[in-house]
Amino acid sequence: MTSADVLADAYGRIQEVVHEAVDGLTEDHLVYRIDPGANSIAWLIWHLTRVQDDHVADVAGVEQVWTAQGWYERFGLPIDRRAIGYGDRPENVGVIQAPADLLLDYYDAVHEQTLRFVRDLTDEDLGRIVDTRWDPPVTLSVRLISVISDDLQHAGQAAYVRGVIERTK
Repeated sequence: MTSADVLADAYGRIQEVVHEAVDGLTEDHLVYRIDPGANSIAWLIWHLTRVQDDHVADVAGVEQVWTAQGWYERFGLPIDRRAIGYGDRPENVGVIQAPADLLLDYYDAVHEQTLRFVRDLTDEDLGRIVDTRWDPPVTLSVRLISVISDDLQHAGQAAYVRGVIERTK
C-alpha cells in the first residue's frame, strides 16, 4: 500500500461517516440544533465539505468544486462565495440550510476531486511546502492530514447530533 492509497482510504472513511450522518434525514432534522449556540448537521456537513474543497483545491492548483461546478448557485445561500465556515457565529450557522441530497451530492463531488488529486501523489510530493505562513511551514502531507482530522471530527459531531435526533424526536 502506498501513501496515496492510505490518503484515499482516509478520505473514503470521511465519505462513509458523512453519508451515515445525513442519509434519510429531513430538512428539519438537518437544521436541528441541540441548543441555540450549537451547530446543525447541515452546517457541519457544509463546513467540512467547504474546508476540504478549499484546502485540497488550493494544494492541487485547481478551482474549487463549489464555484467550478456551480454548487454555490445551487445552494443559493446568502453568504459570500468564498465562505467556508471558519469563525461562523450561531447566527451564521442558522443560515446554512439545504436538503440531504444537495449536501451529499456536493460532498461526493468534492470527494471525487480529492481522490483524483491524492491518488497520483508520490511520497516525494508529500514533503512539498504548501503554506509558508506558519513556523514551521506546512507541507502537503500535513495539510492533507489536517483536513482529514478536521473533517472526521465534524462528521462525528454530525453523527452525534443525528443520534440525539433519533432518540428524542
